[in-house]
Amino acid sequence: MADEMSNDLKAGALYYHRHPRPGKLEIQPTKPLGNQRDLAHAYSPGVAAACEAIVADPAEASQLTSRQNLVAVISNGTAVLGLGNIGPLASKPVMEGKAVLFKKFAGIDVFDIEVAENDAARLVDVVAALEPTFGGINLEDIKAPECFEVEENLKARMGIPVFHDDQHGTAIIVGAAVSNALELAGKSISDVKIVTSGAGAAALACLNLLVTLGARRENIFVTDIEGVVYEGREALMDRWKSIYAQKTEARRLAEVIPGADVFLGLSAGGVLKADMVKTMAEKPLILALANPYPEIMPDAAIAARPDAMICTGRSDFPNQVNNVLCFPYIFRGALDVEASTINEAMKAAAVKAIAALAREAPSDVVARAYGGDISGFGPTSLIPNPFDPRLILRIAPAVARAAMESGVARKPITDMAAYTESLSRFVFRSGFIMKPVFALARKAPKRVIYAEGEDERVLRAAQAVLEDGIAQPVLIGRPAVVETRLKRFGLSIEIGRDFELVNPEDDPRYRDYVATYLDVAGRKGITPDIARTLVRTNTTVIAALALARGEADAMLCGLEGRFSSRIKHIEDIVGLAPGVRALSAMSLIITSKGHYFLADTHVRDDPSADEIAEMTVMCAEHVRRFGIEPQIALLADSDFGSADTASAVKMRKALSLIRERAPSLEVDGEMQADSALSQVIREKVLPTSRLKGAANVLIMPNLDSANIAYQLTKILADALPVGPIILGPAKPAHILTPSVTTRGIVNMTAVAVVEAQAGDGETAGTKA
Repeated sequence: MADEMSNDLKAGALYYHRHPRPGKLEIQPTKPLGNQRDLAHAYSPGVAAACEAIVADPAEASQLTSRQNLVAVISNGTAVLGLGNIGPLASKPVMEGKAVLFKKFAGIDVFDIEVAENDAARLVDVVAALEPTFGGINLEDIKAPECFEVEENLKARMGIPVFHDDQHGTAIIVGAAVSNALELAGKSISDVKIVTSGAGAAALACLNLLVTLGARRENIFVTDIEGVVYEGREALMDRWKSIYAQKTEARRLAEVIPGADVFLGLSAGGVLKADMVKTMAEKPLILALANPYPEIMPDAAIAARPDAMICTGRSDFPNQVNNVLCFPYIFRGALDVEASTINEAMKAAAVKAIAALAREAPSDVVARAYGGDISGFGPTSLIPNPFDPRLILRIAPAVARAAMESGVARKPITDMAAYTESLSRFVFRSGFIMKPVFALARKAPKRVIYAEGEDERVLRAAQAVLEDGIAQPVLIGRPAVVETRLKRFGLSIEIGRDFELVNPEDDPRYRDYVATYLDVAGRKGITPDIARTLVRTNTTVIAALALARGEADAMLCGLEGRFSSRIKHIEDIVGLAPGVRALSAMSLIITSKGHYFLADTHVRDDPSADEIAEMTVMCAEHVRRFGIEPQIALLADSDFGSADTASAVKMRKALSLIRERAPSLEVDGEMQADSALSQVIREKVLPTSRLKGAANVLIMPNLDSANIAYQLTKILADALPVGPIILGPAKPAHILTPSVTTRGIVNMTAVAVVEAQAGDGETAGTKA
């Protein structure tokens, strides 16, 4: 993995891990410590009450401490994916990364623990001694065969779930893929021939689970670096691998692959040859899961066998086997019923849930997020997309139910429907909200022009968007300055080769730009002298003209100067989309509690009811591009008629107009902010409200309230802002804020590209 990494990616990854503070995790309190009484409750003397309650009843620990939502990610660093035996200290970045995935996808807190111990028995002692601290143990990157022994002994000794994700996470997803592929092929799992390349922890776990699902051992042929696993073989054998030793004269993969229905590769790139694939059974399933290079590339496999179904471990091919599909949600279900273990029944339930989700009709939300062309169940859709928001809603309840039915749940769930509904709080609750936007941008990258092309943040963003494949950057800047700064910052992109540069001091299109400017803005106070000056000196004007002339598909500006002057340039030069009366702005705030779109945060000072209605409909259209169904609250200082202030009356009228123009929108108001964010509070005021759950789009009555809320939330909630997103221009044109980071520029680039893809950037101001 490290050898294949570009120098740019290495530098970027190291910068990411170092700044703004080292590492990827922190610990935060969940209770207030604002006064002496809080301190007395949290520590001495009040904490004694909680301790005594646990002494009397150990089960109280799940209610009085964070233990039941706390998982340990534990490794000794002996088998780190793609890096091998790098030791515990060097494995810490990987374990922190795993911890982040637990938190982001399922709200599970994690301590990553790296243990300097290679002896399996002593490692078991270390981990087992941690049981009082944790609700579950996730073993990671421990080499085989020791990993089998460690997990086996820990499960016997500990009364909490122990799960080696390298084994079982992969196995569960493979099980779902095999189940669906065999259904499409019209085959029974009890009859199929399975051949593996690789006999490590993941491969053997996959085979064990497939046997649980109905595969027969006599139909399974295992190969590894020594060849076929056969009866009597002594080299590289252990008791876990010996289960699959066959009585056969075959010694090589090529000798056992003929007639195989399933190939499972967890070994090395290129080991499965096209000639071997040709000998496989009808409609074979090829799981080529080696990374970064599969055992066979999908195009080569399809060329050899057009009827083959193919899964890889890569995100750039269909059917990606990615452990994030399951491990956060398996632990979520297990923890929520206080399961004592994760047993075969729970793993089988996860397999069935994943397989069933792939057979469901594609979610409208997912389809919109990924370009509207998500294919239904079939050879290229055997397993769900790793970022399908329905995964937690299907897997966690299935695992919890299986734990209850198999008798390992200490705290059974009595209302499964309510439990499933509660899980919706984790859907799109993180920075991964940008994932579908990036996925869609990659499908058809557009030309994005950056007005401040000499700025370090823009230069770093240009390199990032090229690496991500989301846009074709066009920068405005002086060549000598740009080249000097590229070298200073250690960036490898080059003018002309990687991006186009517009030189404001000497561009051959200067006269044409002046003519265009006079043509579009000559009746808006722009004289020939002013036009000539601005086309030489104002990079926002240059970017807007390039966009208007079709030399770019979207523009980003705003790192310097006044917002108001830039919005006027965009309105004068780029113009408004059909049906739009005025520009407005929406900002996305991503917090630990969820994501919220706020409008209008930057443009309209005191919009009328009609303007509020227009803005709300445009907001809804943009929000759907994130793969999110908008739930809209019109905010004011009153709740549903409790006062008749100017803002309340305006928002009431706006609601009426919105329902006329977009009757399908889930929108209500006027309401106060706490009512918008809490259904419990809202139901006390208006139980019949059309808005259900917490609002994710907050429409403010004026610019003051919107911008103040936006700025306060950024600081107080330590939130990640995306935007502002300018609503209503004829083509995507967005104004960044001076405080924007490189990451913020990259995010807005993806937003602008997706907008440009939607009808050449025309913003639908009248669509529902």
